[in-house]
Amino acid sequence: MSLFSPPISSRKVIDMLLGAVVMGTVGMLIGVLMDNQMIVLVSAAGVAMGAVIGMFGGRRFLMSILLGTILGGGLAWLVAGTDKISLGAGAGAAMGGFLGVQSSMLLDLWAERKRAAVAQSPRE
Repeated sequence: MSLFSPPISSRKVIDMLLGAVVMGTVGMLIGVLMDNQMIVLVSAAGVAMGAVIGMFGGRRFLMSILLGTILGGGLAWLVAGTDKISLGAGAGAAMGGFLGVQSSMLLDLWAERKRAAVAQSPRE
């Protein structure tokens, strides 16, 4: 750690750990679908990407992926049985990530519109 760099906050460390766990799990699920020798490589890539996403504050994105993984795996288990849990969880993670990005963009857009409306309103 450099003398001039600020210390890392505990919230950022927690976000990075959350990202590493979530994306590492998704990487592991993808590795299971690809080939058993790929599990380590794809999981490591997922852990690295998750830590970077967490470092940049992607908590909503990571939570949407986690929720999609759980719901997708559960739905696949109910519909197709235990053989397809990893496939459903991987597909659910992809859909969760997509919906997370879209909802995050909408929430940011609405917050910006609200700030602009407050700034334009006449002061009394």
